[in-house]
Amino acid sequence: MERTAPADPAAAPDAPSREVSGLLDGMPRQRTPALAPALDPAPLFEAARPRPRIRPWRLFPTPAGTPFTFAFAVVLTVTSLITAYADPDLVHALHQGSSTDVAHLLRTPVFVLSASALWIAGGMASPYAIGFLLVLTALERRAGGLRTAGVFLLGHVLATLATEVPVGLAVLVGHLPASSLHRSDYGISFGVATSVGALAGLLTPWLRGPLLAVFGGVLAQDLVELSDPVTNWGHAMSLAIGVATWPALRRWQRSRTAALEPA
Repeated sequence: MERTAPADPAAAPDAPSREVSGLLDGMPRQRTPALAPALDPAPLFEAARPRPRIRPWRLFPTPAGTPFTFAFAVVLTVTSLITAYADPDLVHALHQGSSTDVAHLLRTPVFVLSASALWIAGGMASPYAIGFLLVLTALERRAGGLRTAGVFLLGHVLATLATEVPVGLAVLVGHLPASSLHRSDYGISFGVATSVGALAGLLTPWLRGPLLAVFGGVLAQDLVELSDPVTNWGHAMSLAIGVATWPALRRWQRSRTAALEPA
């Protein structure tokens, strides 16, 4: 009998492997595809970020967005309609009773300083009415209603006193006639000019420069012509008062921005 040599135990496990390998030799090999390099997601998010939309209606006051300017505009619209359609004698009496002339400032200063800001010389179609809507809306959207009201009243009151007190002193020393004590003076122009100066401080430099150049140029031309010295100097003073509010408004803006930033 022929004896079969015992299988090598070390070689036994290799036999199936060689058989399987032989079966797979004719089959196409599949290779695992190389992983694509990881993409930075930041540019994708930046591309998907919506572009800022131009919203022209934000140039004008709204009850929710700019309540102070909107309410003030409603009051000015009513008084402008009264001026346009009421009896002329009544309108004249209302204007004279609201005038911030020296005589009224000596008797009822708080009343006339408040009432004089409720009228627009020339009505709602005048340049200062349009400036009021655009400037105070822009200022209130940046500084809030209370600060906008404070800036407007600050300029209105200080510029009025700065122009009327010299008139009273000039009458007192005899340089002006006594009729100057009753010079009619009312309107929103001092407050608007102050608001222009304040708004410029909250704008970017490329907007601030043109705004001050255009508005300042108009005031400078008025001073050269000097058709109404008291009013012309009052507008220049009002603009300077608005510029003087820049440190306070910018300090508030920085603190507000810091409060909104995540800790």
